[in-house]
Amino acid sequence: MKRLSFSKLKYVLLFSLFFLLTSCSAPQSDDEAFRDFTGQLFCQEVSASTISLHYTLQEPSAYGLTDSPVTYGSFPTDPAAAYISVENYLTALHKFESADLSDENRLTYDILDSYLETISDGAGYLMYQEPLSPLTGTHAQLPVLLSEYPFHNTEDVETYLQLLGKTGEYFDSLITFEQKKSEQGLFMPDYQLQSVIKECLSFVEMGDSNYLYSTFEERLSALTELPESERVCYTERNREQIQETIFPAYTRLAEELKKLEGSGTNEKGLCFFPDGTKYYEYIVRRESGISEPIPTLQQMTRDQISEDLTAMEKILYPTASAPSGSSILETTAPSSMLSDLQNKISGAFPEIPPVNTSIKYVPSAMEEYLSPAFYMIPAIDNPSENVIYINQGQTREGLNLYTTLAHEGYPGHLYQTVYFSSQNADPVRSILDFGGYVEGWATYAEMMSYYMAPLSKAEATLLQKNSSIILGLYALADMGIHYDGWSLTDTVAFFKMYGITDVNAIKNIYELIIGDPGNYLKYYLGYLKFFQLKKEIAGELKSDFSQIEFHRAVLDVGPAPFDIVYCNVRETLLK
Repeated sequence: MKRLSFSKLKYVLLFSLFFLLTSCSAPQSDDEAFRDFTGQLFCQEVSASTISLHYTLQEPSAYGLTDSPVTYGSFPTDPAAAYISVENYLTALHKFESADLSDENRLTYDILDSYLETISDGAGYLMYQEPLSPLTGTHAQLPVLLSEYPFHNTEDVETYLQLLGKTGEYFDSLITFEQKKSEQGLFMPDYQLQSVIKECLSFVEMGDSNYLYSTFEERLSALTELPESERVCYTERNREQIQETIFPAYTRLAEELKKLEGSGTNEKGLCFFPDGTKYYEYIVRRESGISEPIPTLQQMTRDQISEDLTAMEKILYPTASAPSGSSILETTAPSSMLSDLQNKISGAFPEIPPVNTSIKYVPSAMEEYLSPAFYMIPAIDNPSENVIYINQGQTREGLNLYTTLAHEGYPGHLYQTVYFSSQNADPVRSILDFGGYVEGWATYAEMMSYYMAPLSKAEATLLQKNSSIILGLYALADMGIHYDGWSLTDTVAFFKMYGITDVNAIKNIYELIIGDPGNYLKYYLGYLKFFQLKKEIAGELKSDFSQIEFHRAVLDVGPAPFDIVYCNVRETLLK
């Protein structure tokens, strides 16, 4: 379960140093100069990809962005250039004195500084990145992003059709990247390669039933003043682009990847690559936003699993019967569940502006390849329109769907995104990726939702602790595989200690973790950091502790590394 957005590989920001270091002729205060710097940085980065631009801003012209090139961007392959690019931006940032800025700008400075330092540390690992990871790879996300690309006017339609025409060259860039990975002995294992190829071909084999046809027509229908003759013309142009550009691009990607079969040198964790352990340490820091060393994170996870198991053991639970609330939830529609969650968080979470939410379903042909659910991040200048996708092939009804909607909706991703948008933070923060905060918050929300469901306290506690333990086991497996070098046999033995013995299921987990290192850590360790911070603050404030004020303090900081979150929340609540 995740937020879905379009991002390039996370090792380089495609900025122009000259553009950022130009200065206005009129005298500026330190805060004005800093906001000018971050404003130019934001505009340069967001316009580097048409999808990023269109999903981030509904009205780019309000930010001075007009006539931006139609492009997906590309996949750079030069680690030295990546390092120099980021170091140049750190130099530009460090021209400002943090102490001379307002509280809001100082927070932005600290977050941007931490982000750039982390990216700089990873620049040398450029070719270790994998844009074709399971579930979250470019090949999987791009069709969904294209199908949701909003049409506000005919200019958007024209831009979209031009963008489709660029898919071939974008995939050629991706192919070149993968070929260089192969040359350097860093290519994916064959079992992952076969999965990617299968997904690409399955997308093409959808043929006339492909959802890029139907969703295009649905979006056109919203342009009510569009003459029928133009509607027909656009529909035909879209069909031509899909058949002559999109499908051939996916076919070519599959064919070129097939040629690289057998060139992968490592079917196990990252630690078996040269410098793989250091790269994984970087991945963990980047993905989770946590600075503690991995052995500390492993012990923290084991301690929480032990605590959760102890809590479960104290509960007398009638295992022969189903939870009392399950029958109620089985017949509840997703929209009703979302409304119920929205109502139940009142009093424990700050209010947010009203928004519209559409619940959509993943096309059946793609259910095998996409996440169980995901939230589409809205434009920062129009956060009122929100979309949640449910994958019916992987998300069951009842309590499972209820907690999933808490993760994606209230008080998870949708709620956190809308709240942060209402704070009018510096736009540059919308382009910085802090997965530990956003996925950790959504997982924290998901865990809380068990106590909002129509369950007894004992049932809710048992189910929530069980969910926490399972996610903790995945996190330990992630660190065990990539840091300690667990084989599949080691991983099977680990899960067996906790009563999980389905070897095929464990093999699937193992391969997912190999293909997407650090992914589970965003969810579990991020959740754990919020949970532990809450316990610390509650322990110090005792009867003065307020859930709503704790949540407000966390949400006011917004996406950031946890060192910064902890510092700011403690300063706010314990002053």
